[in-house]
Amino acid sequence: MNRPPEEFVRVEEDRLMDFGVACFKQSGLDEDHATLFTRLLVNCDLRGVRSHGSRNFSGYCSAFETKSANPRPNIRVVQETPATAVLDGDGTLGYWPMVKASEYAVKKAKAVGVGMATVRPIGHYGSAGHYTRICMEQGCIGFSVQGYIGQGDAGGAEEKPQIGYYGNPPISFAIPGNEEPPVVLDAATSIMADYQRGPEFDAMLPQIPAAFFKSIGYTAIASLLGGGLTGFTLPEFEAVRQQWPSAQMGGMVLAINIGSLVDEAVFGAEVDRMVSDVRDTYAPMPGYDRALLPGGIEEEKMAQYRREGIPYGGPEQDSARQVAKRLSVPLPWEE
Repeated sequence: MNRPPEEFVRVEEDRLMDFGVACFKQSGLDEDHATLFTRLLVNCDLRGVRSHGSRNFSGYCSAFETKSANPRPNIRVVQETPATAVLDGDGTLGYWPMVKASEYAVKKAKAVGVGMATVRPIGHYGSAGHYTRICMEQGCIGFSVQGYIGQGDAGGAEEKPQIGYYGNPPISFAIPGNEEPPVVLDAATSIMADYQRGPEFDAMLPQIPAAFFKSIGYTAIASLLGGGLTGFTLPEFEAVRQQWPSAQMGGMVLAINIGSLVDEAVFGAEVDRMVSDVRDTYAPMPGYDRALLPGGIEEEKMAQYRREGIPYGGPEQDSARQVAKRLSVPLPWEE
């Protein structure tokens, strides 16, 4: 899904930013919220993470237009300790509340070494790497996951679904280096992508069961830390979930202040060594030309796409046309 498109038009970053901000404002967001939302989605495009980029403008704008999500939330801290904060996301999609949560986590980590913040109740928060990178850019290691209400209830189908494909919540770790690219795992917990279902994949279950058991465990842990730990099942939030049907999720972000444990330069040097050693001493995966740790490709693509323009494939163009027509906003490229 996130391979570069074979056929595309080039879209400049600034024009895509202007397009997204205009669409979100037309959907009811204020200027700051619209700008932040667009910035995070365009960042995914720049990193080549097409699945979580601006192809989602139309769907997210629709959530605000139909009042499935709150376009004008009152995001506030409702509980706080020296190391933790709990935020009320007031039924909006998870992007803005999670940015605020990340900022709180970093602030507390800088004060006491470790900081954690949770948000409830919210809708989809997109790529978990948005929030871990906020931590990383402030000299912290970042960790983030999201969970949703009812995760693990497969419903009453006559034929039970295969547990090997159980759930796929977002998860991210971000670790800064010095000179080499950072190590950023920005992924989901399942060994398979959501579209990888069917007999050819079922055949893998008995061949590599350990891989599936690991992803089942990762899914359960991520869902509980990013969901149940936030308190989103408390009865007091039922009215919010009824008013804003998209707000069935929670989110968590953890920041670890590297400098409270070891000199940042010393740790960064070890990160750099690992990144360079892997690149220089390992053979690449089949079909690839280099051995890279997660995060390296994204850094390269961001620099390239900022310079050359973002390759906008068919799904991105189709989504942009839908929202442009619906909200009367000019497309960010020439038709």
